[in-house]
Amino acid sequence: MATVTMSRVVHGCSVEIEFQSEKEDKMTKCWTELQATSAGLKDQEAINFLEKKMKNDPSFTYEETVQTAISALQSVLQEDFKATEIEVGVVQKEKPEFRNLSTEEIDEHLTAISERD
Repeated sequence: MATVTMSRVVHGCSVEIEFQSEKEDKMTKCWTELQATSAGLKDQEAINFLEKKMKNDPSFTYEETVQTAISALQSVLQEDFKATEIEVGVVQKEKPEFRNLSTEEIDEHLTAISERD
């Protein structure tokens, strides 16, 4: 019989627009502050990818952040995506409201990723 588990990741924003992300450890029930994380079937592979990318310089621009997240997904799933096949949600300091990127915006990021690689 398989056990059922759940991952909880909480993202918050203070009055000073300080973003913070925390993830609950499934075994110890402790919360850890994060700069990047993943949850799901291949979460450890994605976390390893993100840690490797952030090792030298953890301060990314908005474009670098979105493109790194998409690249992590592509790397873990070993698949190249079309803009209509994924959804990307973002929150920015300048616009502290969650929103989904349009297909055109995703396509621009996918193009930048393919040109960079």
